[in-house]
Amino acid sequence: MSRSLDSAQTQWLEQLAAMRQAIAELKLPSVAEQSPAYGDDLELDFDDDELSGTTSGDDIWDVISGEYDDFSSDHLDDVGDGRSNPSTLYNQTWLAERCADAARRGSGLDAVALEAQIAAILASDSNSEELQMILADIVGYGELDMVADLIAHRRDIARSLQEPEKTGGVIGRLQTRAEREEALRKQDHEHKHATLGPALDRNGPQYPHVYRTHEAGNKLSAYGKKYALPANHGHEDTATYEEYTIPAAPVGALGAGRRLIEIKEMDGLCQRTFKGYKSLNRMQSLVYPVAYATSENMLICAPTGAGKTDAAMLAILNAVSKYVTPNPIEEPDSTDFTVLTEDFKIIYVAPMKALAAEVTEKLGKRLAWLGIKARELTGDMHLTKAEIMDTQIIVTTPEKWDVVTRKSTGDTELVQKVRLLIIDEVHMLHDERGAVLESLVARTQRQVESTQSLIRIVGLSATLPNYVDVADFLRVNKMAGLFYFDASFRPVPLEQHFIGAKGKAGSAKSRENIEQVAFDKVSDMLKLGHQVMVFVHSRKDTVKTARMLYDKAVDAQCADLLDPTDHPRYDSAVRDMRQSKGKEIRELLKKGMGTHHAGMPRSDRNLIERLFADGVIRVLCCTATLAWGVNLPAAAVLIKGTQVYNSQEGKFTDLGILDVLQIFGRAGRPQFQDSGIGFICTTHDRLDHYLRAVTEQQPIESRFSAKLVDNLNAEISLGTVTTVQEAVQWLGYSYLFVRMQKSPLSYGIEWAEIRDDPQLVQRRRKLIIDAARVLQKSQMIIFNETTEDLRSKDVGRIASQFYVQQSSIEIFNTMMRPRASDADALAMVSMSGEFDQIQSRDTEEKELSALQEEGYVVTEVKGGVGTPHGKTNVLLQAHISRARLEDFTLVSDTNYIAQNATRIARALFMIALNRRWGYQCLVLLSLCQSIERQTWSYEHPLHQFDLPQPILRNLDAKNLSVETLRDMESAEIGELVHNKKMGVVISKILDNFPTLSIESEIAPLNRDVLRIRLWLTPDFKWNDRHHGTSEPYWIWVENSETSQIYHYEYFILGRRKFYDDHELNFTIPLADPLPSQIYVRAVSDRWLGAETVHPISFQHLIRPDTESVYTDLLNLQPLPVSALKNPLLEELYSERFQYFNPMQSQIFHCLYHTPANVLLGSPTGSGKTVAAELAMWWAFREKPGSKVVYIAPMKALVRERVQDWGKRLAAPMGLKLVELTGDNTPDTRTIRDADIIVTTPEKWDGISRSWQTRGYVRQVSLVIIDEIHLLGGDRGPILEIIVSRMNYIASQSKGSVRLLGMSTACANASDLGNWLGVKEGLFNFRHSVRPVPLEIFIDGFPEQRGFCPLMQSMNRPTFLAIKQHSPEKPVIVFVASRRQTRLTARDLINFCGMEDNPRRFLHMSEDDLALNLSRVKDDALREALSFGIGLHHAGLVESDRQLSEELFANNKIQILVATSTLAWGVNLPAHLVVVKGTQFFDAKIEGYKDMDLTDVLQMLGRAGRPQFDTSGIARIFTQDAKKEFYKHFLHTGFPVESSLHKVLDNHLGAEISAGTINTKQDALDYLTWTFFFRRLHKNPSFYGLEISAEEHNTITAQTMANDYMVKLVEDSLQELDESSCALVEPTGDVESTPLGKIMSYYYLSHKTIRHLVKHVKRDATFLDVLSWVSHASEYDELPVRHNEDLINAELSNALPLKADDFGLPMWDPHVKAFLLLQAHFSRIDLPIADYVGDLNSVLDQSIRIVQASIDVLTELGYRSSCEMMVILLQAIKSARWPTDGPLSILPGVDVEKEKARVAQPRAAPTSLVEATTTPNGVLETAAKSAGVSPTMVRGFMETIPRLPILRYAVGSLNAVSITVGLSRVNAAQGRPSNMRSRASKRGQTGSSPRAGPGSTGSSGIRIYAPRYPKPQTEGFFVIISYSSSDEIIALKRVGWSDQGGRGHASGSAALQASAKIMLPQEAQGKKIDVYILSDAYLGMKWKIDSVDVPEAPAFEAGKEK
Repeated sequence: MSRSLDSAQTQWLEQLAAMRQAIAELKLPSVAEQSPAYGDDLELDFDDDELSGTTSGDDIWDVISGEYDDFSSDHLDDVGDGRSNPSTLYNQTWLAERCADAARRGSGLDAVALEAQIAAILASDSNSEELQMILADIVGYGELDMVADLIAHRRDIARSLQEPEKTGGVIGRLQTRAEREEALRKQDHEHKHATLGPALDRNGPQYPHVYRTHEAGNKLSAYGKKYALPANHGHEDTATYEEYTIPAAPVGALGAGRRLIEIKEMDGLCQRTFKGYKSLNRMQSLVYPVAYATSENMLICAPTGAGKTDAAMLAILNAVSKYVTPNPIEEPDSTDFTVLTEDFKIIYVAPMKALAAEVTEKLGKRLAWLGIKARELTGDMHLTKAEIMDTQIIVTTPEKWDVVTRKSTGDTELVQKVRLLIIDEVHMLHDERGAVLESLVARTQRQVESTQSLIRIVGLSATLPNYVDVADFLRVNKMAGLFYFDASFRPVPLEQHFIGAKGKAGSAKSRENIEQVAFDKVSDMLKLGHQVMVFVHSRKDTVKTARMLYDKAVDAQCADLLDPTDHPRYDSAVRDMRQSKGKEIRELLKKGMGTHHAGMPRSDRNLIERLFADGVIRVLCCTATLAWGVNLPAAAVLIKGTQVYNSQEGKFTDLGILDVLQIFGRAGRPQFQDSGIGFICTTHDRLDHYLRAVTEQQPIESRFSAKLVDNLNAEISLGTVTTVQEAVQWLGYSYLFVRMQKSPLSYGIEWAEIRDDPQLVQRRRKLIIDAARVLQKSQMIIFNETTEDLRSKDVGRIASQFYVQQSSIEIFNTMMRPRASDADALAMVSMSGEFDQIQSRDTEEKELSALQEEGYVVTEVKGGVGTPHGKTNVLLQAHISRARLEDFTLVSDTNYIAQNATRIARALFMIALNRRWGYQCLVLLSLCQSIERQTWSYEHPLHQFDLPQPILRNLDAKNLSVETLRDMESAEIGELVHNKKMGVVISKILDNFPTLSIESEIAPLNRDVLRIRLWLTPDFKWNDRHHGTSEPYWIWVENSETSQIYHYEYFILGRRKFYDDHELNFTIPLADPLPSQIYVRAVSDRWLGAETVHPISFQHLIRPDTESVYTDLLNLQPLPVSALKNPLLEELYSERFQYFNPMQSQIFHCLYHTPANVLLGSPTGSGKTVAAELAMWWAFREKPGSKVVYIAPMKALVRERVQDWGKRLAAPMGLKLVELTGDNTPDTRTIRDADIIVTTPEKWDGISRSWQTRGYVRQVSLVIIDEIHLLGGDRGPILEIIVSRMNYIASQSKGSVRLLGMSTACANASDLGNWLGVKEGLFNFRHSVRPVPLEIFIDGFPEQRGFCPLMQSMNRPTFLAIKQHSPEKPVIVFVASRRQTRLTARDLINFCGMEDNPRRFLHMSEDDLALNLSRVKDDALREALSFGIGLHHAGLVESDRQLSEELFANNKIQILVATSTLAWGVNLPAHLVVVKGTQFFDAKIEGYKDMDLTDVLQMLGRAGRPQFDTSGIARIFTQDAKKEFYKHFLHTGFPVESSLHKVLDNHLGAEISAGTINTKQDALDYLTWTFFFRRLHKNPSFYGLEISAEEHNTITAQTMANDYMVKLVEDSLQELDESSCALVEPTGDVESTPLGKIMSYYYLSHKTIRHLVKHVKRDATFLDVLSWVSHASEYDELPVRHNEDLINAELSNALPLKADDFGLPMWDPHVKAFLLLQAHFSRIDLPIADYVGDLNSVLDQSIRIVQASIDVLTELGYRSSCEMMVILLQAIKSARWPTDGPLSILPGVDVEKEKARVAQPRAAPTSLVEATTTPNGVLETAAKSAGVSPTMVRGFMETIPRLPILRYAVGSLNAVSITVGLSRVNAAQGRPSNMRSRASKRGQTGSSPRAGPGSTGSSGIRIYAPRYPKPQTEGFFVIISYSSSDEIIALKRVGWSDQGGRGHASGSAALQASAKIMLPQEAQGKKIDVYILSDAYLGMKWKIDSVDVPEAPAFEAGKEK
């Protein structure tokens, strides 16, 4: 902490101590016994002894009296005042005595309470009959006399209670002598101690920041008993009105010892924000230390105009200061700041839109210098996501912010970044809308507790009486953050006049009196020379009032008071006025008056404001908007009448107190008057109401209970409340709770109840349970009364999201029908509870009927216009018909209706969608659009564009559809609408009309499930004006007969992806009977009439029979291990178990004793691995010397198998095991010697392709294929080819290969079995045959707009699932992406924060934890581990992954959040598995795709592990739409289909190269071996073969299938031919080509070869070869994740070769490969961890692709390009650019300095070849100038000897061949580096070679390539070309091999190799050049120039010439 903070802290502590001392001296009752701390109720175990009164035996008053000392009414026993007026007897004193008597006689209450209660009742406005009952209830029926007295003398008593009594003489009633003396003594005592008056504080605790002049009196007691008005108030009662005057309070002076804070003393941040201020005002100076220097929650109560906005600004600056550099607190002088704008949001909640706009402008202007943006987010102003991200301060209304935070996720990014919430005008709590504020604050408080994030809440309000309660509600520390400023802090004190006009409210008399009073007061003010604002409550009234005032002035002959003509600015005003269109304001200006309301044009309003400010206009009649939105003060304001029309309630209501205070705040202009005057003229009956409210005598009460049902529903939908317990806790955050505790009686709570349950837990439970029952009755939630769980249902969620009241939902539940018409839909919307208040008035009936007659009302209105619903319906239709309304209230009603109807109609649409009612959805969606677009659905869709009326009428008359119009020429359209010019415009508009076209493909998965794929293509041209950035659509599939919806989704067509393919993939259930067809509808969400219907006929649909053959588990005796009859094996297994499990016992004989092929289907975790081992032992026993191949579909599985078997089997049994994957390719010899080969499908496919030449492939006797059900996946075709090939090899070579396929239980096992050649060995066990039974729960989640929100909505359920199923045992949570692991872990940590033990998942000591954390590299993992949560994904470094696994396996951490890779690769046990979301982001389609079912099954397989649990539990979280799908298939298993037909071409190419296929017929025969062939006949519809149901399984079907196959083969061969990878002869013969062989050898796609051949050229540059390689189709699958296009763009800017010229968009995988390779050459740090993994996979593939390209270029004969390709290969291995300078590949070299070194004229060495032989001294000099630091020089020098020094020469040369011999002069390894060996014969290498370390082994010498992820061996290319031409003759790869190294055997150093190259005939007699290039080191190149090739000797007739 800085010093200033320290001193502030000590100062604060001193103040606190002094304050405590002062409080202690007051001898208040101790606070401890007052009320328990907040939160004590949370741990209640509801048992009786805790609830039995907390205060055990103490009187309840002791608990409460601390805060309410004022219960003891002011002067209880003050004696009368001498005048023996009979009424005096019935006063306070009398009441006190009677109460004391009654209490003694036992009414159960003590006297003080009784008196207070009676006082409250007398002060109420009940009539006498009601009073009798209430009073009798309270005092008991024994005291009826007292009741009678009370009622008879009610007014006297009430008045005496209001006025503090004057103490006076002793006489006044008869007293006994003792009483008299007592009274005298008491008076004497009081008199003597009078000076101490103020210290006798009746206000409970004293708070440091409460500034008010009088403490006691003048405020209210607990029961609203009024104390008197200020002593100097005036009261006047006349015939027409009664008036109370409250004089202006004097302006307070600065307190002693205080001063204003000067702006120049503040830090730079404040100084620049408060530019133009000299100092803060009094109030702000007092607030400043807390507001700016701390993060305390605050409540600031201050009068209007005291400068609260600036106080809020201080709080904003405090929030900002945490995100700016330099930190203003540490460096107060700095004035330039950079703000981390991304990291925080500030929310400012303003009560009105008008105010929001004003605040936005103010804040935006003042903070613009920091680059902070403020934007308004209200009903009128929507912000896009990008705008929200870009905004730091969001100014919003309570309702809007409620909507935003209600969406569990919608804007979580937004909500999570909120650091400060400012609520302006908190006293709104009292208002109707107060409930919204309560729910907001409660939600924020809970978020603070759950996420442990700090959100500061600052409440601003006008002065209010019970500010302490509001402070409690806002969780303000009352000792620090509670500020209360009384009226003396107004900049201009206010004199208030309350006038009640007599006469019955609403009568003409009363109105007239109001007008008269208003005029009198206005004229009084004008006489004093003041300007006046008269506030009225409707726009029409402004002009009416102005005219009325003028007329009265004329009558009273004082019109001259108004006359403006002598004002100096009058003439210019008249000139300005001419521009105005408003005739009223022109007319009024002459009279010195003006009007102002929101209905006037902006320009007029501005003009009026200016004229009033200048004083031209004397009287301004305006509506309340002026007070809120515009800061325009006047000397006097007058509110004329207090009845305001409220369209929400549909009737006139009282003007809100908020408005009155705001209007009064406009009185008094600081620069002119020293006080302002406010008048409020109301009817006599409301006088008291306003008097109390404005003089703060009415406590603010909560309005929450009325809205409890809806707010509870919102919280349940949000997922923050899941049990009654949590709901009770949530209610504890509300203001309702604070007030219920403070003032129980107002909320109907008996004293006994609050005494026994001071935290009101039972009361809150009752409220919650009642509300929950109401919600359950409306089908909005599921409320389980026994467990008290609250679960949200879709309807409740929809209601919450669309802000629809529960009452409306109840109506909809009864009214909704599947086939309701438009009229019904309109009626339903108008019946909604939101419109209950719309009242129909007689005055409006005429206009409403006129609307019906004029045709604006289209559908009939049931019940006529007399009912609220009828009126709503008529107005809604009038709105859609764009009718012009006359009556002002109707206009306001219509606006209100239109605003709400859209929302309600949307909610109804969602409910219909939810109920799957297709017809109803269309009706409701078109209704939504009608309301939004103000166009009827029967009108022409072009009404939605701004076209002239006549043209629209013509279009309506012709009634042509959009499709028809699109087919017409623009001229024809012009004719049609009788307007030639418009023809062109309309045809343009038709192009913009957003329809989609749909294509579909259906494939039955089994009898009951159909997969549908849709391709959506936009049928329009994008136009930003109409379409913005995206067009949303609803896509649904419905039954053509019943219109039931099978599936729906929301599809957003974005501008960015407008031209991409849009594919949707989903499944629908098929039920009998099948409909003849189904409809796919694509309906625009925004445009009427933009819908497409696409029928899918089921005529050709053949539903495959799902013959699920399942094996039952027999009840066998488990076999003991001894059944193996092999001591070695028995010993091996008995370490792990004594008996085989039931499944293994059942299949033992078949696997271990017979050669039969086996297909074993059984669930994950049931012991299939042991089954595979049994088959292996059979193979080694029966066919010794043969090989076993184990193929697993993932590297991770291969690795797991190798580790397991290597340890467990290979060593003890003396077997050789070898791993063959992309990462690990041993040489041929190792493979030849191995017994067990563990490999991936691709690798084995690549090896077995040339089985004719590889003997070891023919030695295989057993192939085990694990997870064979992955045939259906992307890599399925490879498995299929392998099996077909192994069968084919077996058939060719007379031997037999045994196949063992293992899978999870699959649905079509018999097909798979047939194909594998399985007869008796078919075992397909059900999912239930798990050793550990598994319970699966599938939870559906509602669709969210977006993936992250959906995932986020699953986080809390995940946490609850962990608490429910596995509070102690290990849990794995599977998520879709690496980012999700981080986000999920963070949320789980937040939920832990709310628990008693936040580290409940951590099971290790602090020391262990610290030790482990120190090993972690990844920050997110470090944070998660410290809470017992591990992360696991491919983006983590190996050590982090292992640490996570190890800690989880040892139960040190309880939760592991992982991506799906974990399910496959690592065998970790968990009791509970949560599959959180079943989708993942697929870059290819740039969207989210469903996981394969196999992945999901694999994840479930991780739940429940045999050695630990008796049962496992799995929860699958998915979208609602997918729930049925998973239910169906998790039970029956997924049918396996082939996808070979999609990639047949590459596989055929391989077989052609291998020579297996020579004709088309061979290709067809080859296909018959495949699984594809089997399934094509069984499920033709799946493969797109259209056979009608009748022909299925007939001869016709056979021929159709054959034709299909022939076409497939022909197409594939054609493709290969096009890529030059095969030659297809017309005869049907097929020949392989050199390029085809290259393709097959390097395992590339023919498309890669095709691209290369098409683009290659001679003399290619480095950019050319790099882009050729980057385009390889092997990179199609490179993942591009969300938003990576942006990272790519940034990366591109940082690299030498820009991707912009690459010709592909930034999100293309090839662009990413291009950039990653460059990043590798430039050695720059990659932006994110994911890119590191991606780079490895790019490099992995790159060498194969580059080498193939070298071969292709050689084949084509382009030497220069070939050489450039070799240079690319060197660059990839060295990770440097070719231009980086020769030494750049060595350690420690700075590339820029190296380039500079080479550029010098006498630089040495200039190439790596030269460097190998340069003397050390020269090298060291070179190293220094290349920037190698002294510490690195040694490493630099040690690396150089590892480079090869080559001796080369042409060995033998004749006309047909040339041999080039190479030998490596310097040793590779094995001799100490200090020995120097001289080679006996120098080649052309120059100086003495140095020997050095480098390692050689059977597989050659490892190169120095520290940046390349896998070890590479040294090799060379020998290239021979014609001298002086670019034509290549031949190329040969040469590597050091020990066979070639004869010198090896003799122990000499040199490694040797030779390349014998055959020469073509053309080369004879020509000069050739020989080039030798290193394949690894940049720039290592040797050349033998001009070798002459001899002519071949010519033979003639048998003898030499």
